[in-house]
Amino acid sequence: MQSPKRRSDLLPKYKVLVALSFYATGSYQRLVGGSYGTLMSQQSTSRSIREVTAALNHPLIQRKWIKFPQTRRERDAVKLRFFEKFSIPSVIGCIDGTHIAIIRPSENEERFFNRKHFHSRNVMIIADSDLRILSVDASFGGASHDSFVWNQHPVKQHLIELNNNGETVFLLGDSGYAQREYMMTPIVDAHQGSPEEYYTKLHCTARNTVERTIGVLKNRWRCLIGHRVLHYHPDVAAKIINACCVLHNMCINRIYFDQDEQHIQQNMGMITQL
Repeated sequence: MQSPKRRSDLLPKYKVLVALSFYATGSYQRLVGGSYGTLMSQQSTSRSIREVTAALNHPLIQRKWIKFPQTRRERDAVKLRFFEKFSIPSVIGCIDGTHIAIIRPSENEERFFNRKHFHSRNVMIIADSDLRILSVDASFGGASHDSFVWNQHPVKQHLIELNNNGETVFLLGDSGYAQREYMMTPIVDAHQGSPEEYYTKLHCTARNTVERTIGVLKNRWRCLIGHRVLHYHPDVAAKIINACCVLHNMCINRIYFDQDEQHIQQNMGMITQL
């Protein structure tokens, strides 16, 4: 992020505060004017949001805060937490898609118009048992089905390879996903009292963690909730979604923000330029 060169430029810490306020409310109205003890135009507010969003999308930041477990030790730790909470072995995460509303795009509108009749990004999220986001993909428009997004994602091939190499590991998904050795789905219309019904109850209870994760994400960063349409180009909207997912994991890990400018730059990586 650029450091101030003119008297009118905002300090990085104010840019961070502006962006956090926008992510948390989805509104410019509280930001334009005399917020944070400094005069702010809509242009400077918009620039601050874009710069902070770009910084939070830097590959180093994304890889640090949103990472699917890569080593056997990391995977075993995630699987153990799921087993301790839900009594299902070998679960590496829970998967779901969620629609984030965006303004009607000027190009390729059909890619973003979803079955609920609004324009959106269909965002794939994989979460662990502690509501931590392990993987996010905000690159698809709302017209894409959850299963289509999943079939293009590299985590799928990663899980296939792990299972082919003898490691039992799978995700929990709803019935919109195909049942595979790496993807366990509920058994629809299981007979009452049957083992299938028992499995499905355990499955649904455990899979609820990803729904809770999405709920916490949207309630904390309210620019993502339904009535707060993101008035940005779809590519910028995707970056805002990614930024909010990074911040979500920071909050899950209880990372607190110091008001010292240098500390903010060091811990949030606010050193890249838009």
